[in-house]
Amino acid sequence: MDGRNRTRVTEFILLGFQNEKPADILLFSTFLLMYLISLVGNTLIILLVCWDHRLHSPMYFFVANLAFLEVAITSTVVPEMLASTFSLTRAISFVGCLTQSFFYFLLGSTEFFLLAVMSLDRYVAICNPLRYALIMNRRTCAALLLGSYVGAFLSILAPSVLTAPLPFCGPNVVNHFFCDSAPLLKLVCADTSPAELADFVSSAVLLLGSLLLTGVSYTCIITTVLRMPSAQGRRKAFSTCASHITVVTLYYGSSIFIYVRPRKGGVMAVNKFATVLNTIVTPMLNPFIYSLRNEKVKGSLRDALGKYPGRLGTARCRR
Repeated sequence: MDGRNRTRVTEFILLGFQNEKPADILLFSTFLLMYLISLVGNTLIILLVCWDHRLHSPMYFFVANLAFLEVAITSTVVPEMLASTFSLTRAISFVGCLTQSFFYFLLGSTEFFLLAVMSLDRYVAICNPLRYALIMNRRTCAALLLGSYVGAFLSILAPSVLTAPLPFCGPNVVNHFFCDSAPLLKLVCADTSPAELADFVSSAVLLLGSLLLTGVSYTCIITTVLRMPSAQGRRKAFSTCASHITVVTLYYGSSIFIYVRPRKGGVMAVNKFATVLNTIVTPMLNPFIYSLRNEKVKGSLRDALGKYPGRLGTARCRR
């Protein structure tokens, strides 16, 4: 196609799940309920960590920031998806689409760095407990959190820079419920090989690199725990890691399946439901995973709902 005959796309149409109206209503109701549970649950985790001095430790500092990322990620994708379900056009502007994609990957990448940081925190707590407070001090925790955001930004910089200026001049229908990278690149009327390669390399380095750090940390943790003479001590050490391992398994499993492939076409329907796991299901489960398995969080919640029912709403964050 000659460049002079190209008409630049000004908006995209989000195709969604391509269901009949009754199925759309069912999905809308289900996703809305899950989104509300995710918002309430993760916000409650943040407030509890801010409010209760028993949760003022590095582990819960990172848990609260993970909860914040869950709220931010779902809010980047789900409201637009719900709004477009019954919209006649299901349209999103060109700038809005690229902005949504940028923040989704920025926040998602930050989450993977943070999960690796949380595994490092558990490694120090279990393998070097006497120096834990000295090593994981406030300055270190803040630096690790900042490093997670900076690392995420740098990891998505190349794919974003290569994708943004590409010419979108043909079909403008995105075969997804949000502006994911693979369906967007399929609409480019130019060679997308550099952008796809950058996307693949970035995803592989981010996901596999952070997973490697997590795996090494837990290998050391397991080795240390198995050497403990007390069975009760072993159970207690494993219980502090169980929640984190569950979240890591859910996130990495679906994300590696979706993004660590050189060519991402051909299984878009499966990708959609795998993305639902990342953007809706896991953020909804996160508060239950960390609260139902954690006595401190359950105790804090009982106190907040029982002894001090009025203080949660006015609690001020303090670490």
